[in-house]
Amino acid sequence: MSEEIKQEAAPVEAAAPAQAAPAAAEVKKAPATLRFILGEKIGMTQVFDDKGNLHAVSVVKAGPCKVVRVRTKDKDGYTAVALGFGDKKENKLNKPDLGNFKKLGVSPVKHIKECRLADVAGFEVGQEVDLGSIFKAGDYVDVQGKTKGRGFAGAMKRHGFAGQPASHGASDRERAPGGLASRRSLGKVLSGQRMAGHYGFATMTIAKIEVAKVDAANNLIFLKGSVPGAKGTIVSVLETSKPKKHITVAQEQKLSASKAANLKSAAKKK
Repeated sequence: MSEEIKQEAAPVEAAAPAQAAPAAAEVKKAPATLRFILGEKIGMTQVFDDKGNLHAVSVVKAGPCKVVRVRTKDKDGYTAVALGFGDKKENKLNKPDLGNFKKLGVSPVKHIKECRLADVAGFEVGQEVDLGSIFKAGDYVDVQGKTKGRGFAGAMKRHGFAGQPASHGASDRERAPGGLASRRSLGKVLSGQRMAGHYGFATMTIAKIEVAKVDAANNLIFLKGSVPGAKGTIVSVLETSKPKKHITVAQEQKLSASKAANLKSAAKKK
């Protein structure tokens, strides 16, 4: 008779409680005194305001931007904050740039631009700029970017010349710039003459643009009117340096004594 082999069941150990995932490090917000941000021009669209008026606006994806460097008076000779926009892979960097980012202790970014401040107290490397806390609808900003590059252009396209008459067989002079009047005195072309040449791809600033809307959740800012550059151009948005817009108050029209008398007599006749 075969012996029955009894196997004792191993005691079931209580399942260890699942370890909670480490909480993500809270990103520090930069002080709201830095009213400056970098962004990418997405394009143009139309929005309605509270009064029902339709406005053409430029859409800029502003941020997320982080502080990559803080300039101080003692170390650098001036005070400024450098913002970084757009992530970049380490294998796309050369060794000097990669070493700089590692020395600063921040992940590589595609675009960096500084903004000078009177006081950099409270700013630290790694802080993020919150779009909703620095700009709101109704603010005025200056937008700087690179204009569209048009290559080599003639005087009519580059400077808006009218051209010459297309008569008397002058078919090759219709788009010519005309005489330069340089033989009058010096006998040479003076510097600064408006002639054909490279047109576009220049840094341009559009001052005092009104903010129509801010979508902080999606890092979008809507600016009334156009901003420099084509779609995908990197632009910087800064609080305007121009005076704020003056609000005009509707004034009550005053009638002259003679006109008031005429209106009064006309009312009696009725």
